[in-house]
Amino acid sequence: MQVILLKDIEKLGDRFEVVAVKPGFGRNYLIPRGFAQIANKSNMARLEEMKSKEAEEEAKLIGEFRALIDKLESDVLQIGAKAGTSGKIFGSVTNVQLAAAIKEKWDLDIERKKIEVPEDVKDLGAYVADVQIYKHMVAKVRFEVVAE
Repeated sequence: MQVILLKDIEKLGDRFEVVAVKPGFGRNYLIPRGFAQIANKSNMARLEEMKSKEAEEEAKLIGEFRALIDKLESDVLQIGAKAGTSGKIFGSVTNVQLAAAIKEKWDLDIERKKIEVPEDVKDLGAYVADVQIYKHMVAKVRFEVVAE
């Protein structure tokens, strides 16, 4: 069964993509929940209209996302952690603490899954994390781990 996805679905496809799924999965899960619609001639014709509308809205949003990236990259976050005398922290700093620090400082809700810490942060010091803002737009957020 061919369906047009109306939302991004992990491990299946992106929005407005035509994918083949098992008939039961399409009829009983995707279509009733509004995640997809059947890929027939009339829906395929409307797909092009939906894509063009989406492209116009996306062009407007990209400017806002660029401003947000500049805001995130302009400042350094400070994350407090308990540390020993040698500079090693107890535990490590993860994307959960980074998401909480971003929420506290800039009042932005960013999913922890979209924050990538490139290395294990187990020492005091300065680090850089990648924060995915939009599809291919990534902000390099600098953060410092300081002793509490």
